[in-house]
Amino acid sequence: MRKRHRLVTALTALAALGAATSAAAAQVQVRMLNHGPDGMMVFEPAFVVIQPGDTVKFIAADKGHNAASLPGMVPAGAAGFTGAINQEIEVRFTRPGLYGYHCIPHTGLGMVGLIEVGNASNKAAVTAAAARLPGLARGRMAKLLGRVK
Repeated sequence: MRKRHRLVTALTALAALGAATSAAAAQVQVRMLNHGPDGMMVFEPAFVVIQPGDTVKFIAADKGHNAASLPGMVPAGAAGFTGAINQEIEVRFTRPGLYGYHCIPHTGLGMVGLIEVGNASNKAAVTAAAARLPGLARGRMAKLLGRVK
């Protein structure tokens, strides 16, 4: 009987730990907009700080947009992502670092964003990749990179 009680206690503690871990994960919403506080063709907010395990939900608030990671702007070993036009996409970020993203049809109009997940150890690589973006996107990404801790 005593062994069974210990097993039940251990399983209960393990279940509580799992519930606390999943409850601690957060979800942030980023809207894809034609017009926003920072101008035309924007993500709102364009800069997000989250922790590993958190999720970002990209919401197609206006038509004609998507969210996709930018080449060279994800941490080593992290998977990129590409959402479909006019579709919401949820992305769970498990590796620390910076993730640059854009709206594929509107990159040239500066529709870019940046997610900081935990420690931004890949800032130099993302900064180098950002220098290759087209004009408006390059300027907006430089401002976003200036916000990184």
